Amino acid sequence: MRCALPRPHRPAARIAAACPLLVPLLVLVLVLPGCGTATGSDSIAGRDALVVGVKADQPGLGLRGPDGTFSGFEVEVGRYIARRVGAARVGFRAVTSENRERMLEEGQVDLVLASYSITADRSRQVTFGGPYYVAHQDIMVRRSDTAIRTIRDLTGRRMCQAAGSVSTERVVEGLGVRPRLVPAPSYAACVDRLLSGDLDAVSTGDLVLAGFAARARASLRIVNAPFTEERYGVGLRKGDLDGCEAVNTAITQMYQSGEAARLLRVWFGSTGLKLTESVPEFEGCS
Repeated sequence: MRCALPRPHRPAARIAAACPLLVPLLVLVLVLPGCGTATGSDSIAGRDALVVGVKADQPGLGLRGPDGTFSGFEVEVGRYIARRVGAARVGFRAVTSENRERMLEEGQVDLVLASYSITADRSRQVTFGGPYYVAHQDIMVRRSDTAIRTIRDLTGRRMCQAAGSVSTERVVEGLGVRPRLVPAPSYAACVDRLLSGDLDAVSTGDLVLAGFAARARASLRIVNAPFTEERYGVGLRKGDLDGCEAVNTAITQMYQSGEAARLLRVWFGSTGLKLTESVPEFEGCS
């Protein structure tokens, strides 16, 4: 007997009656991660175990130690949020600026907290909760360099272009400044090249810069000339509105309880940055 594939709108019971051999296949398709929108039972909200994607090479935000464990402000915020949305078990996995969207879509991670600036282009691919912090883009240079005082001073100078980051676009397209761009796979690589003299400047969110500058106080400094806002959001699979609302509730609780202020001081209190300890204005879940 030939079994014609049912039309998409036919109820599941009719599909099972017409094509019993398709039932295991249909069940498999329904449970595959990343299929359709992540709402209802597919949402992160109330799930027992969650995997949080964080950076592995950004001191102060997300850094993987020799023993494989992760530490940093975004690691702690990710753990707090995951617990608050219902997870009893929380794991961490390294992501990069280039693969964040793919790892969410493929279900390799459930949340991403990785200096993930909320932009219109990214919002077409993922749903953003938050932001959980509003940083400001600034510039980091070698301590001996006194010629770079503002963003305009980057014209003609060698500035790092980290793969997958939007920070370079904010300088070149947003402000019309024309540095000489030097590609690098990550901000950790950017900092190594700045220290070696292959670059003149690194520009991105001040929390990212502060973590690196704290580890090389004798060699690097932040210019302290902020010029944009970096709204760091929690990335979720596209369409997980229930999860987004739960994340926003958790972030609100984190600030109102004083936990956000405590974590900011723990990781950045000694850097000299002016830290914002009030609840950020949320983007809204859509």
